[in-house]
Amino acid sequence: MEGKATFARRLREAREAVGISQKQLGVLAGIDQFVASARINQYERGKHVPDLLTSQRLAAELKVPVSYLYEPDDNLAALLRIAGRLPSHKMRKLLKALSDDAAS
Repeated sequence: MEGKATFARRLREAREAVGISQKQLGVLAGIDQFVASARINQYERGKHVPDLLTSQRLAAELKVPVSYLYEPDDNLAALLRIAGRLPSHKMRKLLKALSDDAAS
């Protein structure tokens, strides 16, 4: 049950941060335009959780890592969201800094 609630909350937060409607998100993610709004609404209410491929498409349109949508810890979710926007060279730098910090 918690997984559905987490996904629902994160999906809504990410969609609202981008400033698009439920229908727009659904259509962008490849859901038929006639059911897109209703489908995203069901995801955001926690009634259903999409399959992995649909989750990946939603995350791609929202410019967040798919793991962000499922992460129950708010701090880790925020870190995933920030790190997901970094170019690979900055991501490697961040990973090194975090690894070095954890080792000491």
